[in-house]
Amino acid sequence: MERLAYREMAELDQKHWWYRARREVLAELIRREVGPPANARILEIGCGTGHNLAMLRQFGDIEAIELDDESRALAQERLGRVIMSARLPELEGIADGQYDLIAALDVIEHIDDDAAAVAAISAKLKRGGRFLMTVPAHQWMWSAHDVVNHHKRRYSKSQLKRLIESSPLKLQRIGYFNSLLFPLAVADRLASKARGKDDAEVKLPSGAVNSALEAVFRAERHLVGRLPLPPGLSLFAVASAI
Repeated sequence: MERLAYREMAELDQKHWWYRARREVLAELIRREVGPPANARILEIGCGTGHNLAMLRQFGDIEAIELDDESRALAQERLGRVIMSARLPELEGIADGQYDLIAALDVIEHIDDDAAAVAAISAKLKRGGRFLMTVPAHQWMWSAHDVVNHHKRRYSKSQLKRLIESSPLKLQRIGYFNSLLFPLAVADRLASKARGKDDAEVKLPSGAVNSALEAVFRAERHLVGRLPLPPGLSLFAVASAI
């Protein structure tokens, strides 16, 4: 990602509605679909500034990987332990068969060879261990935000399903989330294109708007993994090591 994207993440990840609500949605998805054992060993790949680490830590002993030096330093400060540096799909220095849960949350879309990345991740899981991934959905929603974040692609549901099913993993669950706000996001994207202004910068809305958007997105925690949500801005997949 470009430096601007990392700095925005560091400034906003504890205040912006998207980060705050998303953590709650993903926590409920982990409880419902992953159910890691007590004292689970967990690895987050591409932890960025470490904004998901506290959420993941409630499910077990968390380790993490981040390539960007500045973001890794902030993540280490938040976690209180060393954050590793290893590149996908090589994952050099990460032992095979060690983890009960590996999370790659909006990471795989950055990798040229996503199939090789998923295969490499599968090797690091214990037998029966789970892989949780999230990715941005709908290539037709491509914007300057994807460019700044160095995305290689946005995924369709069928594309993500094929990626998992062609890997050594067994697909357990796949679905959309951030669905309730999807019509608003589409309208905003179309309006930006009509104006000829595609702004990549992520801004913090006013307090009332930020709280309202967070409440709507957060409400999906009651639905995700229970009911299939309609198309949304993101996709998740849960898969297990055979």
